[in-house]
Amino acid sequence: MRLDIEQTEFAAAVRAFAQDQIKPVIGDFYERGEFPADLVRELGKLGVLGVTLPEEYGGAGAGLFMLGLALEEIARVDASVAVTVEASVTLGAEGIARYGSPEQQAKWLPRLAAGEGLVAFALTEPSGGTDAGRTDTKARLENGEWVIDGAKCFITNAGTVMTDLIIATAQTGPGEVSCIAVEPGTPGLEIGPEYSKVGWRASDTRPVYFDGCRVPESNLVGQRGRGFVQFLELLDSGRVALAALATGSAQGCLDESLVHAKEREAFGRPIAENQSIAFMLADMRLRAHTSRLAWQDAALKADAGEPFGTDAALAKLHASQAAVENARDATQIFGGYGFMNETPVARAWRDCKVLEIGEGTNEVQRMLIARSLGV
Repeated sequence: MRLDIEQTEFAAAVRAFAQDQIKPVIGDFYERGEFPADLVRELGKLGVLGVTLPEEYGGAGAGLFMLGLALEEIARVDASVAVTVEASVTLGAEGIARYGSPEQQAKWLPRLAAGEGLVAFALTEPSGGTDAGRTDTKARLENGEWVIDGAKCFITNAGTVMTDLIIATAQTGPGEVSCIAVEPGTPGLEIGPEYSKVGWRASDTRPVYFDGCRVPESNLVGQRGRGFVQFLELLDSGRVALAALATGSAQGCLDESLVHAKEREAFGRPIAENQSIAFMLADMRLRAHTSRLAWQDAALKADAGEPFGTDAALAKLHASQAAVENARDATQIFGGYGFMNETPVARAWRDCKVLEIGEGTNEVQRMLIARSLGV
């Protein structure tokens, strides 16, 4: 679709930052498995982390479409930074903006909108995985406090120097799941060590443990017993955002492959002149283009207040597959260089697989799409 002036300028500003500031240094962060806090803070100054949040708290109130534009531009050069933003905004800060009390919003949203802090959404559990409704973590009310016991796994942004808040799902009664906010440093909260991951190595992903962790009763986010509904709604937005991220990754693989194919010579001519390579590039362009159409359509419906759950599933399914296929083709075009971690396409190859798993596996997306067809 054609962007308006505000959207064009915002996307251009994020693109310039990604190309000029993130791309030259992210490879070193990736190899070290180090979280690039200064880069994330600078994105906050650009307004990326507050783009969907209410204006009264310093955000732009611009909606999911604008966030998607930013995520796509960031993911063209690195998925680790992009998923840091995506998880904090769609699953974390948006939870406070949508369901939090006025007191919670006034306390946490200004820092989050300014990009000075991040949120971790602690949903996944060791025994649950895709079965997100199976919540073994429990919270009981005792003398005006929630006492939380349980464990979470694969939690993005759980242990960064910027983490302001962890929102955890927990059983608060028989058949009742609620969301509770826990601040880092709270007694009884333990942040586990960073995972050794295949990809997304410059993002922060850790287990989280609760052992008699006490927080005020007022830290309940949203209505008691509505946590399951809340996180399903957040996951719909998260799927659109992840589709935008996947589109950026697919586009980035095309960008890198096109430059390489025009410069790399074999048998006396650039490899781009070989029909097999040219057709591969054409297919990569097609995947990135259709993925972009899918996430943008879903985002526009979300911002208009229209039902978009099925559109989110379609976008996430298609874009994640496109990212995997483009990363595979890019490494093939790069040949031996594509197998070296110093190249962006090698990082994209390591990063892409989780896109078919996160925010609901692609099997779940197919299930949702099939249900929408009445089968």
